[in-house]
This record gives sequence, structure tokens and C-alpha cells, in this order.
Amino acid sequence: MPAPLGLKLYNLGNRREGPAKSSERPARPLGRLVWLHAPNSAQTSPMLALARRLVEEDGVSVVLTCPVSLPARDGVILQPPPEDTPVDVRTFLDHWRPELAVFAEGELRPVALHESGDRKIPLILANGRSPAFLRERDSWYPGLMRSALGRFSNVYAVDEASARAFRKAGAALTGVAVTGRMEEECAVLPCLEAERSALAKLLAARPVWFAAGLPEAEEAAVLHAHRVALQQSHRLLLIMLPENADRPEPLADQLEEVEGWSVARRANDEEPDAGVEIFIVDDPAEYGLWYRLSPISFLGGSLNGRGPTRSPMEAAALGSAIVHGPRTDPYGPMFSRLGAARATRAVASPGGLADALGDLLSPDRAARLAQAAWAVASDGAEVTDRVLNRIRTIMDGDG
Repeated sequence: MPAPLGLKLYNLGNRREGPAKSSERPARPLGRLVWLHAPNSAQTSPMLALARRLVEEDGVSVVLTCPVSLPARDGVILQPPPEDTPVDVRTFLDHWRPELAVFAEGELRPVALHESGDRKIPLILANGRSPAFLRERDSWYPGLMRSALGRFSNVYAVDEASARAFRKAGAALTGVAVTGRMEEECAVLPCLEAERSALAKLLAARPVWFAAGLPEAEEAAVLHAHRVALQQSHRLLLIMLPENADRPEPLADQLEEVEGWSVARRANDEEPDAGVEIFIVDDPAEYGLWYRLSPISFLGGSLNGRGPTRSPMEAAALGSAIVHGPRTDPYGPMFSRLGAARATRAVASPGGLADALGDLLSPDRAARLAQAAWAVASDGAEVTDRVLNRIRTIMDGDG
């Protein structure tokens, strides 16, 4: 199909001679493959939630392009997005050969969209907010936005205002639908039920709180909060899982020998019996167990660290009330949603942490917080279902 004038002008503004920009690309896996694109950190979580379901439920390989660094996910190939130039886009598509592509939010990459369309690759836009070109390429090109939006078979907008923006910009009226936003990534962390049941029986009605992924710099604040809370609830148990894998043993020694705490160590097969004040655990694979057993969880790294070491949605999905500090990156958008729903307790200092813990030792207050967080964690699942079903319909050749 001949390129529209706007696309020709767009390409002239970012002309590059020679080979495509180099980036390390693993070999393409065999079988079916879908390309998902998240233009920013706020959209990586819903795209990861969609990717996980495609991998686990449909056996489809997923390439997720996004501008931020993310931890590896099983079955998901993480890649930087190609530069929006003909040579880079063609090299990217030649390598991955996606069967379908889903773009999030509304960032338009005209070269990628037109090249995908010319190759008969179906395109869907999900979590749509407003259409816009790449920030560094944002300008007016005659007819380009309309032709780019015309490449999408479906535009799923988060609200009516967003839907109007897409229709006004040129998206097909019949292809735009108001669906709401997709769910965040919050896969329910596993645990051994026999282990959970045994520990729950041992702890009985004992109050418990969990310091998750705790950096050394925040240990003093957590211990201060625990010491203050023990005056209110003398049977309170603190479960600590340090961020650093080498920290549990020296931390336990320090707490016992220097500070006089009664400590049990999971690495030594010790139990958190009635006389234990602090239980040191060390296996990241057991986060699901501790969230299930702890009505209250403090997310380490959020008080004076580099940001939480774990996603807040993990605790939210398992019914643990969340306490966190002011540093929320890289999960800022998730914390914003939780905060808007009054589903977390934010603190700014060690004293604030102690106050929040004391307040949440009231079971009804912790339960209200946890219930609100669970509602946020589960919100949007039906929208993700709709997008996923549309992907399946197209890939099955029925739409």
C-alpha cells in the first residue's frame, strides 16, 4: 500500500542510513508469538498480566517491548522497542514474525503500525487513554494520525472521554469501545498448604506482621515499631525476610546477642513458638506463605531505600494489609491506585511506621485495608478477559 504523505514526512524527519540499531535479540521461539507494547512504566503491569495469561493458558510466546528494565518472566521475552524507522521496524518484524500485536494506552508508532498493517498483522489498542505520537516525534503530519489509528481493528478505551479522543482523532467508530482499565499484574503467589496450615495452627490467634524484602537500612525502623507495638500487644510476632540473601544469619546473631531479642531462624528449622519475638526467614519462594499468615505487611525499601523490593499487588491479592513508606518506584502507578482506594497505609518515618502498626493491630482496621486492596488487585480482570478473548478470536481466524 502506498505510504500516505504524512508518513513520508514523518520518516524524513528521522532519516537514518545503514543497518538497523543493534540490540540483542534471542532466537525466536517456535510456534505462535504475540507482540505486546507498553509505552511507559504505568502500562507494563497490565501488559504483563495479559502476557502471563497468554503464556499459561494458550501456550503462546510473548515479546513485550517497553522502555523500562523489568525482571525476567517465564515465557515472556523482554525487549526494548524498535526505533520507529523503516529499517528498524522491518528488522524487528522480520526477526519476531508476530501473529498479532497489542499496543497499550495510545502511543502511536506510525512506521510500526503501517508496516504491521502491510504485513497483515492484526493490531489491537488496549487500556486506551488518548492517541499521541512518540514524544520526540510529536508534530503535525497530514492525515498521519487518522491513518495510523485506522490500522487498529479494536480500540479498548478506559472511559468515555478517552473513547471520544480516539474517535475524534480518526479511529473507526465501530472499533472503539469503552471497557475500563485492564487488571494489574498480581499473580497469586503459591505456598504449600500443609506448611501454611501447620504454621497457622502453631501461631493460633497470635498477632503477626511481616517485613517483606527488608533492606538493612530499614531494620532499625522496623525493630523500633515492633518494640513499641509489643507494649500494646505483648504476643506480637515479627516475621522478617531481608532483601539481601546474605543478611539473615548476621541479623539473627545481632538481634539475639547484642539486642536481646528472642529469635527463631527458619534456616535452622526452628519454629516461631510462643516465646519467639522475631522469626527470621530467608527464602524468596515463600513470600506467598508469609503474606497468607500475616494480616499486616510492611513493604521493605519504601521507607528510606530505593523503593519497594516487591510489588504491592502480591500482598493485596493474598489479603495482607499493606504499610509502606514514601518511595514507591518502580510500582508508583500501583501505589497510586491503591492510595486512591484508601487501600494502603502510607508512612513517612520510623515513628509513623510504629503508629500505623499499632493502629492496624486492631483486626477490623487491618481487615478493611486488606479488603480494599484486594478489590483493587482484582479490578479489571473482566477487561483483560475481553482483550484476551478478542486475541483468541483473531488468532483462530474468526474475526
